[in-house]
Amino acid sequence: MISVFVTFTYKNDFNESKLRQIAESAKPRFEGMPGLRSKVFTLRPEYSQATNVYVWDSEEQARAFFTDQMLERVTGLYGVRPSVEYAAVAALVENK
Repeated sequence: MISVFVTFTYKNDFNESKLRQIAESAKPRFEGMPGLRSKVFTLRPEYSQATNVYVWDSEEQARAFFTDQMLERVTGLYGVRPSVEYAAVAALVENK
């Protein structure tokens, strides 16, 4: 498994309400997505940041998703290009 942290850092135009709307409208797109175990939309208004955290079954699936084309699309949606960081998952707890 691999996690991916996609972080959007804003200058002075951070808008928590807009980011919550983006997250809510995007949720259905990720439900049932093959290889994606979970996705969390986070907000850190005190740092003018939004970070989306993904957990994928494999690094190959994650890297196939995060293409340059996809990053351009989310840059247009969020208004800022994100940083993308990959990290191995040592253990995962799922409570359902």
